[in-house]
Amino acid sequence: MKQNNFELRSDCPVVVIGAAGVDIVGRLESDLHEGSSNPARIRTTFGGVARNVAENLARLGQAVILLTAVGEDEDGERLIKNAQMAGVNTDYIIRCGDCPTGMYVGILNSKGEILFALDSMEVTHNITPAYIRKHAHLFKEASFIFIDLNLPPETLKTIYSLAKRYRVPVCADPTSMHLAPRLLPYLGQTFMITPNFAEASLLAKQPQKPPSRRQALLIAKTLVGQGVDVVIITLAEQGLCYASSETNGHIPAIQTEISDPTGAGDALTAAVLFALLNDMPLDDALRLGVSAATITLQHPGAVVPDLSLEKLYDQLVI
Repeated sequence: MKQNNFELRSDCPVVVIGAAGVDIVGRLESDLHEGSSNPARIRTTFGGVARNVAENLARLGQAVILLTAVGEDEDGERLIKNAQMAGVNTDYIIRCGDCPTGMYVGILNSKGEILFALDSMEVTHNITPAYIRKHAHLFKEASFIFIDLNLPPETLKTIYSLAKRYRVPVCADPTSMHLAPRLLPYLGQTFMITPNFAEASLLAKQPQKPPSRRQALLIAKTLVGQGVDVVIITLAEQGLCYASSETNGHIPAIQTEISDPTGAGDALTAAVLFALLNDMPLDDALRLGVSAATITLQHPGAVVPDLSLEKLYDQLVI
């Protein structure tokens, strides 16, 4: 499949670069009472934007290589084994003795909505330019490069340089309001971005406003005008807005009971990448992405362990 001078080939691996860690998520059973212990359901699983995308791709049957860093600890060992069992190539993951495996702590209200979150991802500083250059051969054979913005700025510079050299498209997740500005120098070199409304507003240098379909579509078109091939702006219960040089529009969310929102956006990204690599038109790819996000919202974890293409299509017809 050709997309703006890139040859997208599903028979080549997607190289996923960024954060991997442990997720601890607590869902309150009632209203939050500050300064006191609150009854909640707490679960621990593996997460990290890049790791989530890699596992989702692997479970859909796409060859995927994960470049990340974990600590020399039990969490890191278990994370690697879990990824291997899902079908992810973990041969190039760094084990670091100077800091622990990354961790994310999320607090949800009783409806499953995020109240606030904390993360400790110092270990990603070990994903250095030298580490990326050491594995430059992976870029030559890649169908896509996916990155999250937990990566150090100099590492991002190296990744984009290699992607340009080997003519491989880059998909970027802005990750957070704090990290999204790292993407600004590379918008014109990025094939696809998947921000939420606030991150998209920041990247387009627009004032922060309440999310709306109309404003999201305008921002998506603005970012396409700045050189991004495909812009997907997620709007939570409002669905998503998207734009490319050829098409734009809105896709509504599929109404569902939310168990845990962690990882839903990562599932959407992975499903869209998978669909584009398998010659689906963008509109259809996005519908498959919304289906993946919906299934993940229903699951108490960052990745649905039995995710499959059949499951995505089943969700579409419900």
